[in-house]
Amino acid sequence: MLTIIIPTRNEEQNIIPLTELICSSLQGQAFEILFVDDSNDGTPRVLEELSHKNPQIRFIHRHNQRGLATAVVEGFKAARGNILAVMDADLQHPPEILPHMLKSIREGNDLVIASRFVPGGDDGGLSPLRKLISLTARLIGRLALKKVRPVKDPVSGFFMLKRKVIDGVTLSPLGWKILMEILVRGRYHRTAEIPYIFERRRGNHSKMNITEQVNYLRHLVRLVLSSPEDLRFWKFCLVGTAGVMVNMFFFLLFNRLFSLDVVLSALLATSLAIFGNFMLNDFFTWTQQKEDHLLNRAIKFYLCSGAGMVINVAVLSALHCYLRIPAILANGAGILASTAWNYYANNRWTWANTTSRQLASEKSDSH
Repeated sequence: MLTIIIPTRNEEQNIIPLTELICSSLQGQAFEILFVDDSNDGTPRVLEELSHKNPQIRFIHRHNQRGLATAVVEGFKAARGNILAVMDADLQHPPEILPHMLKSIREGNDLVIASRFVPGGDDGGLSPLRKLISLTARLIGRLALKKVRPVKDPVSGFFMLKRKVIDGVTLSPLGWKILMEILVRGRYHRTAEIPYIFERRRGNHSKMNITEQVNYLRHLVRLVLSSPEDLRFWKFCLVGTAGVMVNMFFFLLFNRLFSLDVVLSALLATSLAIFGNFMLNDFFTWTQQKEDHLLNRAIKFYLCSGAGMVINVAVLSALHCYLRIPAILANGAGILASTAWNYYANNRWTWANTTSRQLASEKSDSH
């Protein structure tokens, strides 16, 4: 059975038309609608009347509680279905999409996301400011979290999943975007995105405010800290940033104070920076017990870093000399390419045994 979980706060005008649309769209299907309500207007009265008329409708009214994501988690716990859907109550999520999502689940997908950003989708229901906020949130989320990157609309509030995706998973959402936490912590293999057109909001004004935006950023930080793979990457980037500062310090020291040749100063500064990066990564980024000898790890790290320098220069030269891209932008692209290479190569080679141990530890902890 399908349970459709709908968080509500002061949606008195939208409840009845939304319910009618859902029932019309899912004729012949086994489903229930579960409203999780935080309202202080007439919404609870409307929900109570509807639940008495239609046994497929249930509602939970929460006192002195707020938060869309926490309402969804409470809905997960109270749902009777083995397939769970989440959507908004403001009629911006078209119920006509539900049968297509359900079909996709039954075809073998564990998680199906109604997306505004795949072909056929549209976010036209958002104001220009909200579009900018949504774009920024998506970019930050996809940059920060590896499991979020393949998803075009990771901040969608309209999705469907098999119950097994969240069974035994501790969800501790903060703010309004529960899907991102499910993407990071959920147990799924196959995902799909189905296009939909985001409608203009009806009734009350949007609940989005600066507090919710701050909560979103706080939640991202929490997800990174609880995801060892993502945390390891950002530690690596932090060490790399420190290495740039060390490099600049010693370059100026050798060149200005000791009056050494520019090239020699650069070589010495770079060597010291790479050594410092290696030691920091060995003790800070890859923290599990190491099987390989320290000297072997150091040699591997220097080789990876050398290849990274070649990649940096190659990308810089190709973009600046052949495509006429400004040098500073071309160099930035080169730095990004070499950073990606350095992390991948060191993760798979220099500290390969450490990474394997860490992954095995994470799997045993999750069970």
